[in-house]
Amino acid sequence: MHFLNKTIPKLPQVCLSLFCGVMAVLTVIASINYPGQAHIYLLFTVISNVLLYVGFRKKALFFDAFIGVFFWLGFWLKVTLRVGFTNGVFRESTGVFDGSGAEFDRGLLVASCGLLALIVATLIRERFFCYQRIQSHEVTQPGLFNFYQKNRKLVLTAFVLLLLAVGISNVYFGIYQRGEVPHTILPYGLGGIYKWLLLFGLSSFAAVILKFEYHSGKSNSYLVAILSLLENFISNVSLLSRGMILNSAALFYGLFKDWKSNSIILRGRFLITISLIFVLFFAGSVFAVNYLRSNAAALGFIRGYSTEIDAELFRHEEDLAAVQGMTTPLFIDRWVGIEGVLAVSSSNKVGWDLWRQAWSEVYSDHSTSFYDLNLVKSPYLTMDTTKNHYISLPGIVAFLFYPGSFLFLFGGMFLIGLIGAGIEFITYKLGGRNLILCSLLGQVVAFRFASFGYAPNQTYLLFGSLFLNLIIIYAADKILSLRGRRPDVPARQRH
Repeated sequence: MHFLNKTIPKLPQVCLSLFCGVMAVLTVIASINYPGQAHIYLLFTVISNVLLYVGFRKKALFFDAFIGVFFWLGFWLKVTLRVGFTNGVFRESTGVFDGSGAEFDRGLLVASCGLLALIVATLIRERFFCYQRIQSHEVTQPGLFNFYQKNRKLVLTAFVLLLLAVGISNVYFGIYQRGEVPHTILPYGLGGIYKWLLLFGLSSFAAVILKFEYHSGKSNSYLVAILSLLENFISNVSLLSRGMILNSAALFYGLFKDWKSNSIILRGRFLITISLIFVLFFAGSVFAVNYLRSNAAALGFIRGYSTEIDAELFRHEEDLAAVQGMTTPLFIDRWVGIEGVLAVSSSNKVGWDLWRQAWSEVYSDHSTSFYDLNLVKSPYLTMDTTKNHYISLPGIVAFLFYPGSFLFLFGGMFLIGLIGAGIEFITYKLGGRNLILCSLLGQVVAFRFASFGYAPNQTYLLFGSLFLNLIIIYAADKILSLRGRRPDVPARQRH
């Protein structure tokens, strides 16, 4: 492993060089096949990749990194692959978009305007707040940290029991699952607690435990890392979601930045072991969710589950082949982005009336979205909505272009960049300067904005639960701090 410890520091440079080479080749292929003006595609390429770059600079926040990745996947990569290899045909509906060069140019100019606004917001924000010179090896949550040190086995046991209880009961009773009408309505708002815990509540507890574990110098630090992956596996299978990579990547990216800020050496054996375990968990979650979605009725323990769309993929195929058929498109088409922009920018309905109507949309388990009804040729309009909840999402860039104004879009996206940074700043202050928690919640906010557009006026529910999450952590630390003194902790631990 001594060889690996020497090699790993060189991997980022090698991977970056390989990445740039592949992107250059894809850009050339797409620019040759692009039906519109090549310089517009190249401008779009430059802005998309600059946004990705600024998200990983020393002064970047976690929100910057994740919004950059989500938009790069949903916009640049999707456009490049679809134009370069499928003649500009997208898997998701693009409304009345006709694939002409003129409409492609307009859509890419809209996307470029929105992404450029985020870059400007990031460059201005970094003058006031960044993590560049922050080190956090001192204990910032003495109450919680001291309690964890004294009751480590009890805390870890309780965490495992909680995630098992929430995950298993949610699968059986169908309290909250992606794309599903709830099969069990719990009293006193308990369904909302399930939703919070499964989406990011349990992961936020894992973020706090991860920070305490590695800052207390435990020799068996693999345990909590694996438990964090297990939590993400169980939560996403319980949600019938194939998005385990989101919270897992956020937790471990935050852990990496935390170690770097405290000069903790990253061991090659740890990195390889955790990476392999993550791959196994992630692959297992994707195949498990696909299998459950296709066989729920036969298995009989997901109450009332049925889905016409997923069933189509299984009609004439073996189970494994069908699972693969459902899995493959996820890596390209699951990211919200360019389809929404193309649908909106090519529509003759854009205007302030459309904007006002969109804000009046309310959540309903038994109807599809305003976007499906008004802007795309949605396959969900004829679906049975008594048991399943089908919606398409335009994304924040498309949503902010509903009025048809480039100036309004730029201003709105600029504000989105500042809001994301502001939420992360509050997370840092209330969350005990926990970079792992900042990474997790930065990802949650970035993903919400990237997939924005359905029942927009209820976004406060997500942000409200996020701030409640922070207040719970903050209050618990203050209460526990009253019971003991600040513990002595080594200034730096090596792992």
